[in-house]
Amino acid sequence: MTSMSAPLYTRDILRLASAIPFLVRFEEVDGVERRSPTCGSRVRAAVELDAAGRVASLSQAVEACAFGQASASLMGAHAIGKDAGEARIAVWGVQAWLGGDDTAVTAWPGLAALEPARSRMGRHGAILLPFHALLAAIEAAA
Repeated sequence: MTSMSAPLYTRDILRLASAIPFLVRFEEVDGVERRSPTCGSRVRAAVELDAAGRVASLSQAVEACAFGQASASLMGAHAIGKDAGEARIAVWGVQAWLGGDDTAVTAWPGLAALEPARSRMGRHGAILLPFHALLAAIEAAA
């Protein structure tokens, strides 16, 4: 786990935060919204599902710190093709990884880029937010 003295925002985190896939303005997303009660971050997501119940398209609006934005970038980069079960496993896996389970880094591709946040519990809610929004959007569209 990263120490508290390590840099908070790495180049990878800032790069991810500036390149969120499927990003639109909040008024353009008619979907579910999730908010973090600890930091006020919010993510609104909408999906269209294919006949097999997998994400065929995604729209997301993100108002969060760089960690929340980077997490939305990672989520969006790999959401297409996922179903509710995979999204649920991702939520659990990301939460476990943030809690110190190093084996859960495989819960979602690219998760290791968020390593500096693991020791900062106040950032965990923002990181989990896009994954909660994806799961809720899939469930709402089903």
